[in-house]
Amino acid sequence: MKATIAICTHNRAADVKEALLSLLQQSFNGSYEVIVVDNRSTDHTREVVQEFQRLVDVPIVYLYEERLGLSVARNRAIREASGEYVLFLDDDAVASEDWIRCIVALFELDPRIGCIGGKIEPAWEGSAPQWLPPENRTLYTILDYSDEIVEMRRPAIPFGANVAFRKSVFDSMEPFREDLGRVGSNLLSSEEAELIERIRARYSVFYTPHASVLHKIPRSRISRKWLLRRIYWQGVSSAVSSKKKAGILMKSLVKMPLFALLTVVFAYDKRKILRNISKISYSNGQLRGVLKMYQ
Repeated sequence: MKATIAICTHNRAADVKEALLSLLQQSFNGSYEVIVVDNRSTDHTREVVQEFQRLVDVPIVYLYEERLGLSVARNRAIREASGEYVLFLDDDAVASEDWIRCIVALFELDPRIGCIGGKIEPAWEGSAPQWLPPENRTLYTILDYSDEIVEMRRPAIPFGANVAFRKSVFDSMEPFREDLGRVGSNLLSSEEAELIERIRARYSVFYTPHASVLHKIPRSRISRKWLLRRIYWQGVSSAVSSKKKAGILMKSLVKMPLFALLTVVFAYDKRKILRNISKISYSNGQLRGVLKMYQ
């Protein structure tokens, strides 16, 4: 088996159906399977997958994972995968027609490539928010790293909505850390960054704009409130994954009063207010992550 396509999902049956449909319209001519890891869904995800199993020739495997957590579900997919390459597609993403073909072709060029990420384009429900600072676009899982195939240099990383791994890398290293990544409704992250940093010690990480996906952004996330919550959890994630927690604690205690003061000083500038409040949220998240008060 050349490739395993893994979709990890929790209560998004309608989105999973669209993701699966996109995988049945691929230009790839090699062998591949699809694994759907149902991470304790209570909707009709199982029925959606079973319908596809009956109607298509592509092997579609349904796995129910009782233990809640995105990293747990991803690791289950890696363990069960039969393909040489494991391609992760978010349950709320839609793959382009050449997605599988372009990722596999890039892996085949060089055995030293351990991880590949592709372009992630946003599908806003409504219009893109005009107030969104450019530096925060990546928090909505948007990635447009290059117009050509290039190696991704540190600190740049692919995003989990569109990331693939050579399965053999996991013969000699642990997969995703299960104390990182989303669990239920929290927005804990950094599991991809931590894993890719370890992979970089032995392999190269590449990006291709030719293997793109469309990632849905629901209206419920298009608000300053959601963005600040996402930034807070990014701070929590960076602290949980860091080995220098004492330094993070000191910096957070120093920075938070400063950012609060700047928010008052720039009260006339809405963009600067948002940026300073974002920094306060991030530092607060780091503090909570160090003290493990986020659970």
